[in-house]
Amino acid sequence: MKVDGKPYRTIWVNDDGWSVEIIDQTKMPHVFETVTLKTVADAAHAIKAMLVRGAPLIGATAAYGVCLALRDDDSDAGIDKAYDQLIVTRPTAVNLRWALDEMREALRNLPRGERLAAAYKRAAEICDEDVEICQSIGRHGLKIIAEIAAKKPAGEPVNILTHCNAGWLATVDWGTATAPMYMAFEEGIPIHVWADETRPRNQGASLTAWELGHHGVSHTVIADNVGGHLMQHGQVDLCIVGTDRTTASGDVCNKIGTYLKALAAHDNGVPFYVALPSPTIDWTVHDGVTEIPIEQRSGEEVSQMTGRTAAGAIETVTITPDGSPVANYAFDVTPRRYVTGLITERGVAAASPEGLAALFPERVGS
Repeated sequence: MKVDGKPYRTIWVNDDGWSVEIIDQTKMPHVFETVTLKTVADAAHAIKAMLVRGAPLIGATAAYGVCLALRDDDSDAGIDKAYDQLIVTRPTAVNLRWALDEMREALRNLPRGERLAAAYKRAAEICDEDVEICQSIGRHGLKIIAEIAAKKPAGEPVNILTHCNAGWLATVDWGTATAPMYMAFEEGIPIHVWADETRPRNQGASLTAWELGHHGVSHTVIADNVGGHLMQHGQVDLCIVGTDRTTASGDVCNKIGTYLKALAAHDNGVPFYVALPSPTIDWTVHDGVTEIPIEQRSGEEVSQMTGRTAAGAIETVTITPDGSPVANYAFDVTPRRYVTGLITERGVAAASPEGLAALFPERVGS
């Protein structure tokens, strides 16, 4: 996608042929800044501290983290050490494990002298594959938006509600939930996006709104609790969100607050779609509520907020009373019964074991 007319991905290898560049998403939306990763520790920090976030981008960053590790130690032990260091950075997003498994599988049986080049090759492939997957998700989701647009009065926008950021900043390019929106925009279909602010961390207000604005897509930032009201008053035509892990049965784990949006959508007859790349499907898990580990992050993400003052300074302030305990559950699980459909790179699947199996028969039982 483009930033001020210049095309960007969220992660790339620098001209030196080995160091890795990322966009520091903790500085957004007020500062657009990139950071160079030179070691596996840099990659682990980028994932854990959320300089990069979003399941597909986390996986891509981990893949390049393995590459950086192999520059110092390309032994079997070195691969395992890098795997162990990166796998613990974010426990919920399954793409992390998937990407690390892919890297280890690609490297294990190679002579040591061939491993480094092979690692960079496989990491680049993971990134390119993610872009292709997101483009395909976009094409399948575009059909849903176009069908709704065809039923509306000419010129009236399709109103889409999204939660958190499942845009190109959460992937390598295009995004998952946003890919259909960008493609609808490029096709000239009028759309308007309601972007939940998404507390804590405000990924909707700081990231989704930022990228939609830079691409020229009509949007409005809303408080997290506004979505149900808008649905009651017919101002939402459909919801599209992303996911950090989807079970083989169709349960969806996503940023905290997604479950509440799904409940409101169900109560008001609003279609609720989840856009996901197949690496986000965890075929080993069936009951999302009981089996998916829910990351609990620092309470400071809730008790503090960072923003730009009227004078232009970036400052962090505390919004809770001194001494008040804070809980910070980062994700929740939406049971499949509230999901209208799963938009994948192979088409739209019913949120059920049968629906996913029909699109990915080779993965059943894996």
